[in-house]
Amino acid sequence: MDITVGSPRFPMFNLQKGKSYCFRVRSVIKFGVSESSEPSLPISLGQPQVHGLKSKKEYVFRVKSVGRAGNSTYSNESPPILVCNLDGGGQYYQFRVFAANVVGVGKPSEPSEAFLCEEWTMPEPGCPYDLEFREVRHNSLVVLWAVPLYEGQQGPITGYLVELSEGDQSQSWTAVNEKPIADTVFKVSGLQSGQTYRLRVCAFNKAGMGIPSLPSELIRAQTQPDTRDIEIGVDNDGFIFLAFEATEITEKSTFVWSKNYKEAIEATIGTAMSILTFTNATKEDLGLYTVEMSDNSDISSSFTFAAEDLERLTELGSDSPALQVAGGGVRGKGACVSGCRLRARATLQSSASFSTTERSLVLQPIKINFDKASGLIEILFDQLSKEDEGSYTAQLCDGRAKNQFTQVLVDERPYFLEFLSWTVTEDCEFIIKCKVTNVSKDTTLKWFKDGVETPAVYDQQTGVSTMTVQQVTKKEAGHCKAVASDGRGQDVSTLELLHEEYDKLLQLLSKQCALSAGPVRIQCTAVGFKLYCSLKYYISYMKTSWHFKESRIGQLERCKPGSSMQKLRVEVFAPTENDKGKYTLEMFDDQEKHTRSLGLSGQAFADALLKYQRLKQVTVAAKNRAKVTKGLPDVVAIMESKSLCLTCFADGDHAPEMFWLRNDKGIASGGPVQHRQRE
Repeated sequence: MDITVGSPRFPMFNLQKGKSYCFRVRSVIKFGVSESSEPSLPISLGQPQVHGLKSKKEYVFRVKSVGRAGNSTYSNESPPILVCNLDGGGQYYQFRVFAANVVGVGKPSEPSEAFLCEEWTMPEPGCPYDLEFREVRHNSLVVLWAVPLYEGQQGPITGYLVELSEGDQSQSWTAVNEKPIADTVFKVSGLQSGQTYRLRVCAFNKAGMGIPSLPSELIRAQTQPDTRDIEIGVDNDGFIFLAFEATEITEKSTFVWSKNYKEAIEATIGTAMSILTFTNATKEDLGLYTVEMSDNSDISSSFTFAAEDLERLTELGSDSPALQVAGGGVRGKGACVSGCRLRARATLQSSASFSTTERSLVLQPIKINFDKASGLIEILFDQLSKEDEGSYTAQLCDGRAKNQFTQVLVDERPYFLEFLSWTVTEDCEFIIKCKVTNVSKDTTLKWFKDGVETPAVYDQQTGVSTMTVQQVTKKEAGHCKAVASDGRGQDVSTLELLHEEYDKLLQLLSKQCALSAGPVRIQCTAVGFKLYCSLKYYISYMKTSWHFKESRIGQLERCKPGSSMQKLRVEVFAPTENDKGKYTLEMFDDQEKHTRSLGLSGQAFADALLKYQRLKQVTVAAKNRAKVTKGLPDVVAIMESKSLCLTCFADGDHAPEMFWLRNDKGIASGGPVQHRQRE
């Protein structure tokens, strides 16, 4: 290798372990190239080794840069490095660090202090390590650490003690917590704003306190500008939430939530804010919640979700308006059809509206009386008519949530509590459902499809009626109607399964059919392979395609996709080694793509190819086997002193050899009996 570079350092890559290399250098100027230097000593690349740690153990390392402008964040962990070739103990070691980039390797750091390498046998635990800080404020901070690698002869570890020292020169350490704590995280309070501190941690076991950790880096107690804390509240739906807003954020920044610094939690993430929502908060959700930025742990905050918060916010979130029927009555020239009594807090800013199944009634003093003090709402009708029948709904909004109550104005007839609606089950069944109420023993419920009565299941006790279609076809499209009636009157519910509604049904049905698909399987035949996937049933609305090695399989001479009612298949005729690979079935329901695949290679392909070849041989042998195509007649008239000619036809590859028998005994050719065989 002969390369010209402009630096006295040059990195070498892609060298092989176990091989030795020699290097030499030549200088280049405008007048020419010098003679080569003497070759270097052979350099052999072996397993990476680090001395000064525990022998036959693997370690990972993290580094960070330190300068006048501050300290960088820690790098990612290095790959595991095996430590070996240590002496039996009592030896001192020093460490140096080199920085490297694409240009080359820099100068080494100053050697570390001498490190005595000896095995720990003490009863007390070793030192905690990897101290980190979170939520640094002007009077407090949170410190985290890793448990010691050595628990001591009288382990396990029972607790930790956190110690504090002011400044970077002081050798005086003061315990922060009075009693050892079990967690590996602790919030230090009562700090002096602007003062710098160092911290260290000691572990305890039954034997007592172990050696302290190395002192942490110098940290200043101050709140950074634009620092945000976690906020708690109730959203518009009445759910309790925790929210955190970050001011310094990049494209790669993500919010990392956790509970008690252990359990990771997913939250809703916006542009610069993350929200953790409790849809049904209980006592199990109580605890310490923390959040930090993935690329900058200095931006962090925590909040202790206590029982008092749960009780207060649950009550606040449930302050939806409560409606209660107050009853109807005659007033003046008309009738009070329905009334509602409202109970709400004094701070409630409410508005109400009534609506029927056909139209909406706007609050107007002339038609509706609404007394906010008593919560009584009245609707006055001058004259009642058939058009006034229907459902009347009182709705109330208090700024956070809504509540409503529905009063039905009918002539005591049966009516639909739930109108016709449809759903698709996991078993790909199409179900149309409705529910009637105010029924009697004489009430009947009839279903009609495009004007023709159709059977359905009706439970008079519950009022629920259903019609189940095991397999959807085009005839399900159309107009559905259910009629509930008795001597008091009738009510009608309709459902249009046409156009967009029918397409919506097919899309959801296609999705369930695709989800019901099993794995791709292979079946060997005398002509090749048949790859197939079984499902509940197949509908043409679902778009399907087969792929081989990411290429779509079309209608080719050697490949033929197809389908049946409960299977999707592709046939590969006369397979060869070129047909080895991954086969994928794609099913698209007009919104999502669902896939099933089979890797046909290795031993699986060899077994399938061998089975195909055997089936092919059996088929060919059966086709070419000798057989009589036209036999002897059942009855033959024989005349005395006359010749008799018996003829039969046979086929086979190769031409079959013919034998004649009489009374199950062979007849030899010769004399009066002659055998003749013609192709």
